[in-house]
Amino acid sequence: MNGFLLNTLFSLLLLFAVSDALSAPDKLGICITCHGVDGRGNEAVGAPKIAGMEDWHIRDQLLGFQKQYRGTHASDGYGKEMKAMADFLTESEIEELIKWIGKWPTDTTPATVAGDSGNGQVLYAACAICHGTNGQGNAALKSPALAGQNDWYLLRQLHNFKSSRRGTHPNDGYGQQMQSMMNSLPDGEAMRDVVAFIQSLPIPD
Repeated sequence: MNGFLLNTLFSLLLLFAVSDALSAPDKLGICITCHGVDGRGNEAVGAPKIAGMEDWHIRDQLLGFQKQYRGTHASDGYGKEMKAMADFLTESEIEELIKWIGKWPTDTTPATVAGDSGNGQVLYAACAICHGTNGQGNAALKSPALAGQNDWYLLRQLHNFKSSRRGTHPNDGYGQQMQSMMNSLPDGEAMRDVVAFIQSLPIPD
């Protein structure tokens, strides 16, 4: 059994073991199993940084998992794992979770993706239309901040959109829009370049 399957099995066993016994605040503590006690993320289990993530984006993504337009593609193993966790949360627990995450400090993330940030800056012009010149995000367009996010996670999501693992569900309008924008990033090299540029951007205030 490979490492990913072991991680998935562990997370699911943990989920079922605590589902009936824990109170709402305690249930939210399950998040730290993958995302870390400070919300900085953990590449080993595919869990991105959530400290500093916008309230509305956390809510939208958790609801997306619950409404079946995230984490249902056969090839999206990490998404399936997260969906199992999201399905476990009630509406009030999601709001508690958002408040809890909002208390965590936001720090810079280490660079792990090699790319030509100069070329990435040119390519990012298309991304900036929605995500902002400095990767600060735009709530009105449902475009989350990119600056400060784990570069390995951004790269994985670009590949997910490009390969149709994400953004094809008819109820995921913003995901479909993002998938259409992938035409501006024709291959893996372009994706790495734009991620390398995003990594150079300062964390939004």
